[in-house]
Amino acid sequence: MASSQKINLLNLDRKAMEAFCQELGFKAFHGRNLLKWIHKHGVIDFDAMTDLSKPLRARLAEVAEIRVPRVVLEQPSRDGTRKWLLELECDNRIETVLIPDGERTTLCVSSQVGCALDCTFCSTAQQGFNRNLSVAEIIGQVWVAVRESDRALTNVVLMGMGEPLVNFDPVVTAMGIMQDDLAYMLSKYRVTVSTSGIVPALRRLKELSDVSLAVSLHAPDNALRDQLVPINRKYPLEELLPACKDF
Repeated sequence: MASSQKINLLNLDRKAMEAFCQELGFKAFHGRNLLKWIHKHGVIDFDAMTDLSKPLRARLAEVAEIRVPRVVLEQPSRDGTRKWLLELECDNRIETVLIPDGERTTLCVSSQVGCALDCTFCSTAQQGFNRNLSVAEIIGQVWVAVRESDRALTNVVLMGMGEPLVNFDPVVTAMGIMQDDLAYMLSKYRVTVSTSGIVPALRRLKELSDVSLAVSLHAPDNALRDQLVPINRKYPLEELLPACKDF
């Protein structure tokens, strides 16, 4: 099977991984083992997953792959901050930043290639919008950072390129993998989604995901915020602030 036809297992959370293994004729617990190998141990070679049976490993090699973003540039800073330029499908590229602060190590993750919200102060907005990232491309940033850094990752913030709540389903799935005990084991207080104020998605997020929230206000009133954050014209502060309090 050609690589383009194989399923990238980075797209699957625990439930989907269990279902995938069952579809192949194996037990659900193999999906849990597979998730652990990929995320906790960082193994992407099926042959190295020694507690999986040989028939399962052979079948996985036929129909699946683990395709992670490729680091094309790294920019380290004197304070220990590291920025990676990652290459994705279709030669798209995104930025991911690792920020050390005492015992805390925070990874700033992108959710889109570009952004369509056109906030006047944002350099990403000036690039325009290309596309949403897949689950694999979001969680793949975490996979890469854990392997590239000698510091233990303690926090993830979705504050990179793009508006996370516009790319809702992949972002929620990826955040679930970040919190999974078989993957990165981050608590709800250590995974933060940052939004400019997509109110319906914010209310939906409350029902589906238990994470922390950051809201980019940038202005104390609607008149100025309409200029800086154009989405405010659709979801003004009178709608946004109650949604934040509910969350």
